[in-house]
Amino acid sequence: MGFRVIKTAAAALTAIYTALLLGVDNPLSAGLLAILGVESTRWRSINVVLARFGASVLGLGVASMLFGWIGFHIWVLALYILIAFPLLVRSGLKDGIVTGAVIVFHLFARGEVTLHAIGTEIALLVIGLGWATVFNLVYMPKEKKALTELRHRTEEAFSEVFRRLAEHLRNPDTVWDGDEILQGESAIEAGSALAKRARENRLIPQDEPWQLYFQMRRQQLESIQLMMECIALVSRHVPQAELLAVLFDRLRLDVRSEYYEGETDKMLTELEKGFRDLPLPSTREEFEIRSALFHLSRELRRFLGVAARMKKRKSTSVQAIIQ
Repeated sequence: MGFRVIKTAAAALTAIYTALLLGVDNPLSAGLLAILGVESTRWRSINVVLARFGASVLGLGVASMLFGWIGFHIWVLALYILIAFPLLVRSGLKDGIVTGAVIVFHLFARGEVTLHAIGTEIALLVIGLGWATVFNLVYMPKEKKALTELRHRTEEAFSEVFRRLAEHLRNPDTVWDGDEILQGESAIEAGSALAKRARENRLIPQDEPWQLYFQMRRQQLESIQLMMECIALVSRHVPQAELLAVLFDRLRLDVRSEYYEGETDKMLTELEKGFRDLPLPSTREEFEIRSALFHLSRELRRFLGVAARMKKRKSTSVQAIIQ
């Protein structure tokens, strides 16, 4: 936010001095338009500046006809709003409504509709929005450090969740408030928003690996939440629960890896074979526990399936999903 303020100040100052050097009337308006044109990402800057320029030109056309036919009465401004605003929204130029209104009100203050007056307003638009675009395109803050930190927070939260789940499987009387789930969810949402902004700062469209990463973690978080529901049904320690706890111990390490190694998947396959070889449960409680553990293994399979699809294989020589 601090850098954006500095960039806005520089764009406004440059626009004002440019208008002064070119002898354009009311140069301060160029600074105001530059302030309105500064945005947080490169692609949004381009799209918004185009919308504001188009809306302003369209608004000038509507206002010029109204002022020329009816005159410069204050109530005509209300008529302009009633006509132009819905027209701009339907034209897909709603981002330029405020900028267009600034230009139209400035034209109203001049009290004349001439080629010189309209040309002056367009010149102010080009100078103000032009310099805003230049400053937006020249530099945007890098997001890699913040994204790396959010990735670390997500993986730490997942690792702690797996430790807690393994602990509960070994000791069903363990109490846990689930705060790590909330921490992981918060980091994933913040990372997704930041990754989207990082992608919009690329002038050449391309896949954003950070978006893929946080998309993977969001899907895995859903699996973890379902795992918790299954584990909550395990009311006493059973041998199969200990085997699943060993898998969660392994996942605490796997979740930090950039590669998919497949070892946990193999361990789960062996565990599922062992489940099928067990005799049928003899009591209702045992049936319920075994059923919960079976569903838990299914969710583990889904969790690992997401990683298998979206992580790089250990044997590949290409670089990992996140540099």
